[in-house]
Amino acid sequence: MCLILFAYQHHPKYPLIVAANRDEYYARPSAPAQYWSDHPHVLAGRDLKELGTWMGITAQGRFAALTNYRDPQRHSTDALSRGHLVADFLCNQQSSHEYLKKIAKQSKQYNGFNLLVGDQKSLWYYSNQQGDIQPIAPGVHGLCNHLLNTPWPKLEQGRQQLSQCLTQDTVSENDLWSILSNREKASDDILPHTGVGLELERTLSSIFIESPEYGTRSSTILLVGQDGSVKFVERTYHSSLHSWQEASYQFDIVPS
Repeated sequence: MCLILFAYQHHPKYPLIVAANRDEYYARPSAPAQYWSDHPHVLAGRDLKELGTWMGITAQGRFAALTNYRDPQRHSTDALSRGHLVADFLCNQQSSHEYLKKIAKQSKQYNGFNLLVGDQKSLWYYSNQQGDIQPIAPGVHGLCNHLLNTPWPKLEQGRQQLSQCLTQDTVSENDLWSILSNREKASDDILPHTGVGLELERTLSSIFIESPEYGTRSSTILLVGQDGSVKFVERTYHSSLHSWQEASYQFDIVPS
């Protein structure tokens, strides 16, 4: 994922609300969200090159999501695939904190990343660019391609809009999709400087990204209710056709 907007223990009906975009090269093969044949309790999309994923949830309510940390000067072609950080958590039963302690010991094997993992009891954050394992505090948060809640323009805009969506008892999915489909670019004077050049910084500054070779491949909404109900909706964008394919799943969390 390249943008994860989420509310944790903030809304009276939904302890976890996630609205996220996955940005990737169009040529990289991937499968839309579905229950995995080799791990039937896992619901997630899948990177068909490395068999990892960017975001998912299990029948027992284990949740994980990932963004890359943008630093082209430190990118290694020999690094392990970051998608396994999400997949391994979803496929196993280790507690969130213990899992992140294990990952922290292996963190140099990966290019820069931000990782969220949790369950019905807690939600945790770790970045190998910062080093601290942090519990997520109640509130509205955002992850882009820097650290948690770094005030990049699209992250700040997204957090503000998500906060506005959550002022009512009913959460409007249409409002969440509207946030994720925003193609407005930030002005040059407030762009971050991450070493990719001005033109690419402009392209990457919108919440929904489009370019000839790279862009938003899918958008996902996740609503986890106080009663253990889960709604997971993914829209996959087909850039060549300028069209969407939607998959929707609903289930009740099974106690582990």
